[in-house]
Order: sequence, then structure tokens, then C-alpha cells
Amino acid sequence: MTGERSVTLSFDNGPELGVTGAVLDVLAARGVAATFFVIGRKLAAPGARALAERARAEGHRVGNHTYSHSVPLGLAGPGAADREITATQALLGDLAPERLFRPYGDQGRLGPHLLSREARDLLVEGGYTCVLWNALPRDWIDPDGWVDRAMTQVAGQSHSLIVLHDLPTGAMRHLPAFLDRLEQAGVPVTLDYPADCLAIVDGRPTDRCAACVTD
Repeated sequence: MTGERSVTLSFDNGPELGVTGAVLDVLAARGVAATFFVIGRKLAAPGARALAERARAEGHRVGNHTYSHSVPLGLAGPGAADREITATQALLGDLAPERLFRPYGDQGRLGPHLLSREARDLLVEGGYTCVLWNALPRDWIDPDGWVDRAMTQVAGQSHSLIVLHDLPTGAMRHLPAFLDRLEQAGVPVTLDYPADCLAIVDGRPTDRCAACVTD
């Protein structure tokens, strides 16, 4: 790789028993920090909240990834923003003091389907930071081939905010290899987010926000 590169890791759709803990073990062994965007309904599973608590205790960020992860908020009806965002934030409590929110994109798509006006207003009024992405190696579809795709995406931009999934697909068994390749390429892993991946920052809409909201 040529030029300076950096990577921010994020893991969506957990906490997942039997997967999230193993991901945390890998990150801890290498001193790498990430953001875990969790689904509200999963926090109710026995042992799931303990995984989110462990992530927070070990220096990772924990964010809100909707309650049901079922319909993009830009396509949902009235009241959905409150059910999906506020309900999950209440479950997270002090695990997520930064109020980070990642919208459900449906297959990782970016666009105006991500947020309704109602959702945007709720995020603004609640002082949330809305975190998007710019690297999607599709690990949930290709659990064995995603590392090569991720490295290609990293090589193509200065700061990659990668979306991975701590799900029982088998993809995360390749996480150590991915981190090895980043290290070999001299690419550091940071907790910071690229500016162009933020639609809202602490309740303030950015230039990216309008393109994420349904008219």
C-alpha cells in the first residue's frame, strides 16, 4: 500500500453469545479498540448484556443499532424512530454515554432510506452522533473471502471505517488474519471516525445528513 492509511473497526448486530466474546479476546490480545453497534432486542438474551459490559470495560465504544434491525428508518412508519432508537438507548444506559447511533442500511446500502425526518429530528434533539461507513467487505455473505475484499477497500482510501459483524457465520475466525495483514501493511487501527462517515455529530447535522434522510 502507498500513502498513509488508517482503519476504524466496527462490529454490527451483536451481542452474540459464542462470537462476541471471541472477538473481544482477539482485540484484547492485540490491544485493538473498536466500536460495537448492538441491537436492542439482543441485549435481553441471557449473557448478552455482560458481553456489552465487557466491551465497554475493555475500552471499546458501544453504540445503538436500532432495536429490531428490521426496516430502515427512512421506510418505516410514524413512531418507529422512538421504538427503534429511544428504546435501545434506554436499554444501553451507561454502556453508551456517547450516544452513538448507526442506522440499519439493509444489505449495507447508503442513501435516503437510512433515516426518516422523525428519526433525524430525534437524533438531533437527543444529541446523538450518527455513524455511517465507507468499507463493507460483506463478511456476512462471504465469511471466508472477506479479508481480501477488506484489504482492497483499505488500500483505496486514506481512512476506512469498516463494518464487520459479530455473528455466527464463521467470518470472525479470520479476524486475526485481517489484523495481521493490517499490521504487515503498516496500517494502524484507530477509534476515530472519518469525518465523511458522520451524518450527525453531537446533535449537529453535517453535510452528509441530507443524503441520508427520506424526503
